[in-house]
Amino acid sequence: MTLRSGEVAARAGVSVETLRYYERCGVLPEPARSLGGHREYPASTVGLLRTIKAAQRLGFRLDEVVALLRGAPDLQVRVRHKIAEVEERIAALTAVRDDLRAVAEARCESLVECTTPECPLPCPA
Repeated sequence: MTLRSGEVAARAGVSVETLRYYERCGVLPEPARSLGGHREYPASTVGLLRTIKAAQRLGFRLDEVVALLRGAPDLQVRVRHKIAEVEERIAALTAVRDDLRAVAEARCESLVECTTPECPLPCPA
């Protein structure tokens, strides 16, 4: 059973443009063509696209996904690295949130004129 571009894209939850981009990048093999020139994909392409998108949602870049699909044996190592990256981003965002809360609690009114003695922002001299 083969599917056309629109059918594959709809079933996998991607756009036709994404499908074509993956072909150009070599993520997906170039599909067979019908006599009329339409792309014809094997039904298994839908599952492959869903796997790619799931890995991207987990934070893997497309080049990392491609390496893993091509048999890179270190999935667990890469997963642990991705967890460490996520934890670093969480820590950075937590620090930003805490700084914003301090500004809100100090009731700062301006970035150029200190209006509150407890202002945690560095005001210009």
